[in-house]
Amino acid sequence: MRVATWNVNSVKQRMPRLLGWLDERQPDVVCLQETKLANDAFTELLDEELSSRGYQTALYGEVQWNGVALLSRVGLEDVVTGVAGAPGFPNPEARAVAATCGGIRIHSLYVPNGRVPDSDHYQYKLAWLAALREVIAAGPDEQIVCGDMNIAPTDADVFDPVAYIGQTHVTAPERQALAELMSSKGLHDVVRDRWPDERVFSYWDYRAGMFHQDLGMRIDLMLATGPVAERVQATWIDRKARKGTGPSDHAPVIVDLDVAPDGDIGPVVPPPSAPRKPGKRTTKLPQDR
Repeated sequence: MRVATWNVNSVKQRMPRLLGWLDERQPDVVCLQETKLANDAFTELLDEELSSRGYQTALYGEVQWNGVALLSRVGLEDVVTGVAGAPGFPNPEARAVAATCGGIRIHSLYVPNGRVPDSDHYQYKLAWLAALREVIAAGPDEQIVCGDMNIAPTDADVFDPVAYIGQTHVTAPERQALAELMSSKGLHDVVRDRWPDERVFSYWDYRAGMFHQDLGMRIDLMLATGPVAERVQATWIDRKARKGTGPSDHAPVIVDLDVAPDGDIGPVVPPPSAPRKPGKRTTKLPQDR
């Protein structure tokens, strides 16, 4: 079974790329984030195309912001939207949908960004993650928790740790919240487990040529409980989907369970052609310019 997660940054804008990618990669389960469409609009736009490809859909959308979806061609049971006990900001936001697909409880998540450390948005992020931790801890033994987590687990998951000092995504409380989430059910970071020493990113800012220099972050995560992690045969970032005209600023993360149709081809496919070499020079983030 092939499971993928992808922050598409507007499914309407990414529709041709999404459909072509589904045909090329043939995932059995797809977790989408930042769909930016209400449920009825998503259905009107994509129901026929997805049904013809054998996908059932579970949706939790909003008119303009956020939005998550779960596409499955291996069953879609016990759908739950939202996170029980999670705060709103001030109202509940469309950031989580879960279902059982092929015998695995799969969560498609778009974790709050947090914006600025110690802000109300940041406290909301931590409280939301705490509620998610309780849900995952109470869940079955076979789970995949994936999506845009908006947290880089370690300094190895950003292109330059110095450049990110004082930014969200890398602060100690966020990383601690992620670690507590993972320990609550023994979740494995299957990409990092398989590629412990490799340069692996899933997000690159649109600005300042960040993608072409491979100046990115790994904030899109695929976390799996032990029984699922033991089935992993390949994990990789589909960097090809970030190339070309009109891409999302995120690339899909793919995990193959039991069999690997393309072989163990990771960690990043294709590898960057001209990455910035590590050195003493610190790159200033686009938002700080």
